[in-house]
Amino acid sequence: MEKLHLYDKILSPLVTEKTTNLSEQNKVIFKVPASANKKNLKTNIEKIFKVNVTKINIINKQNRTKLTRGKKVKVSGFKKAIITLKKGQSIDLTTGV
Repeated sequence: MEKLHLYDKILSPLVTEKTTNLSEQNKVIFKVPASANKKNLKTNIEKIFKVNVTKINIINKQNRTKLTRGKKVKVSGFKKAIITLKKGQSIDLTTGV
């Protein structure tokens, strides 16, 4: 498998206050395409970052509308994956993928 195909299943890392707190528990959160599944994600992340993945949880955020300045605005949904790594391992998101 080429490196280009490995990166197809990872769109971007999600970096928020909540995700940085989860990094203390060896968890990393990535935004993934709608076609991603656990089996492909596990193999791709293990090959790209050279870590051992113990568990993957996938959450599908639905489309929603919200009120902004009195107008209804559509907020698009996305799929995110919570990757649990083996104890003692981590992924440095600041190096750039």
